[in-house]
Amino acid sequence: MRLSLERQTTKIYPDLKRVVARFFFNGEARAKAIIAQVTAMSEVEVAQSFAPLLREFSRRHRNITRVFERHCDRVKHLFASQQINYDEVDYKTRLLIGSYFTNEYSIESAAFFNPSLIEDTDQTGLEEGEKRVIISFRAVGEGHISSIAFRTGTINRENEITLTPPGNYVEEADIIRNSIYHKQGFFQNAVSIKLPDSVMREVQNSLPDPFEYLALKRVIREMQQRYQVDHLIKKALERLLWLADSYYEINFSLDTDISDRVIFPYSESESRGIEDARFVKFYDENGEVTYYATYTAYDGITIQPKLLQTKDFYNFKVLPLYGEGAQNKNLALFPRRINGKYVMISRIDGINNYIMYSDKINIWENPEILQTPKYPWEFVQIGNCGSPIETSEGWLLITHGVGPMRTYCLGAALLDLEDPKKEIGRLREPLLMPTKDEREGYVPNVLYSCGSMIHNQELIIPYGLSDYASSFATVNLEKLLNRIKEDGVPGGTV
Repeated sequence: MRLSLERQTTKIYPDLKRVVARFFFNGEARAKAIIAQVTAMSEVEVAQSFAPLLREFSRRHRNITRVFERHCDRVKHLFASQQINYDEVDYKTRLLIGSYFTNEYSIESAAFFNPSLIEDTDQTGLEEGEKRVIISFRAVGEGHISSIAFRTGTINRENEITLTPPGNYVEEADIIRNSIYHKQGFFQNAVSIKLPDSVMREVQNSLPDPFEYLALKRVIREMQQRYQVDHLIKKALERLLWLADSYYEINFSLDTDISDRVIFPYSESESRGIEDARFVKFYDENGEVTYYATYTAYDGITIQPKLLQTKDFYNFKVLPLYGEGAQNKNLALFPRRINGKYVMISRIDGINNYIMYSDKINIWENPEILQTPKYPWEFVQIGNCGSPIETSEGWLLITHGVGPMRTYCLGAALLDLEDPKKEIGRLREPLLMPTKDEREGYVPNVLYSCGSMIHNQELIIPYGLSDYASSFATVNLEKLLNRIKEDGVPGGTV
């Protein structure tokens, strides 16, 4: 008999009105023609064209003129080829040009799902038993491209969640990239990519010191042509390029609400989306708190695990995760070190759960198998649904299992606190499985979560509904832990 839990009535659906003004570029030839045509307009014609734009879009965006100005500046290099002095173009003409290189993108028009639930950085002004939370989501828009979006809410003493209405605007962040790389540091970090020594030396010898990203990209593309028949080397060279492309920082304005902040795909390795962020509040050995999130970058062909790091949800650092254990999707970081090492759950083969330890948070080697599918509802695969949660009885790991008809259900397991390679127990039956009201969506029959939390002696599980919307469920923690221990380890062994 399955353990009973309570589904909350709160549902979070995609909101078509959540739009951001993004840079739009449709080819150099067309861009040059637009610049020539707009700069040939008279002052009166510019004013007549620009006034309706302000009237229509200034209420939809916090500072649309700043957006137009920024987007015009991004095509500044094309003015000279038209024999136009950019600095002599008047302000309104620049803004009008910028509007032609802007489009609205509805960030969650297709889906808003796979949530991760964590404590807010601000817990002031609450009553006893209440907690303010941040919820991250996978937001899917035009072209089925995924971004990371946020909402806030408050959990009351009965563990009912009240969501804060989102802000009126959506903001892009300022992006800071590492444009210059030094050979010694860069290629030390690249060791785990495991290129043959001769190939790695060839890359190094083809680059100046320091070097720029474009120089590395040119060298790698040339070498990939020469190693056309060796697919393993071609793939390793691509991962070397990802390594350079994957370090950057994201900075949001302090006057934005967290619901205004959306993390879009910014690097080439993310060009087709960033998926399923698993946020965790991490306590280091010195007591310092950092919020991390593992997520999946997708370029349309290959996936790459990456790591977000923040202390305030305004400023984020992005790092690649690499090594033998940083393959495939489904990485989840433990919320503290164990015996001095970082610990991560992964699913490198797409079927089983693995565990791995590291001295460095972005290098993961030597994965060891932790869990294999044992029960009919998880025969296709088992994976995690967020970072393990520390309890007095062990590490509580929420899992997902895939069974008949590609149905995704949520389960739970308990791992030893000091040696999480040891599985204390695992639920024999699903903890959460799709009901008839939850099985319809973009991908039917899928329940999925990216991170739960404990509050007021209950486990609170946010979960995605068939890759379309999101909701919440709660279960008594003591009853859950007791049931896991009663069910024991599948087969009697780890």
